[in-house]
This record gives sequence, structure tokens and C-alpha cells, in this order.
Amino acid sequence: MKGKKILLVDDDIDLISAITLVLTNSGYEVSSAYNGKEGFKKAQAEQPDLIVLDVMMTTHSEGFDIARDLRKVEATKKTPIILLTSVNTTVPFKFEPDATYLPVNIFLEKPVTPADLLVQIKKVLGD
Repeated sequence: MKGKKILLVDDDIDLISAITLVLTNSGYEVSSAYNGKEGFKKAQAEQPDLIVLDVMMTTHSEGFDIARDLRKVEATKKTPIILLTSVNTTVPFKFEPDATYLPVNIFLEKPVTPADLLVQIKKVLGD
């Protein structure tokens, strides 16, 4: 776990602050971005071990779009992605990770406690 980098991409500053506190206290190195475009750039530059990505930011589908874009680039093609969103409260239907439309490792619905998110992060990273 020590030294593993996690990129948080979400437009909710309070959520990023809370998750950052939990993750840094657990030994992870954390960086953040507040929209998909910034997150995409940081992912390429920093090459994190994991990306935690929101769906609804600048647009209602920005996280879906960025996840697919991240899979097209060699630097982030295999980087694990946890999609964290409240989209199901707005558009109630079930999402499942798949290689084409939703190329992520885990899909989590908000609200999720930081402790529950930490469990999923450890599972994805093998910690």
C-alpha cells in the first residue's frame, strides 16, 4: 500500500477532502482533479495506481466518457478505475462494468462511506 498513488476525479470538493483524508491516513498518496478534462490530463502525467472517477461533473456522462478515453491511451489503458456516482438516483437503471461502454473495474453508487470505499480500493489494488 505504501507509495501507491490514487487520483480522485470529482466535482464535489467536500467529498474529495473527506476521501483524501481517509486515504492519506491509510498510507496512500492522493491527487485530485475537479472535472474530467483535468482528471484525464493528470492521469496521463501522474500515472496513478488507481483512478476513482465520478460520472456527473461538467456533463451528465463525463465520467463514462473519460473512462472510455482513459482506456484508449497506453499510459492508462490498464489503470484500475472505480466509478463512483449517484447517477442511479437521477437515471434509475443498473450499470455493470464492461469492456465497451463502462470499462471500469468497480461501479459504486453514492452515497458510499469513506470506509466502504477504502475496502473496495484495497480489493482493486490487492492490498
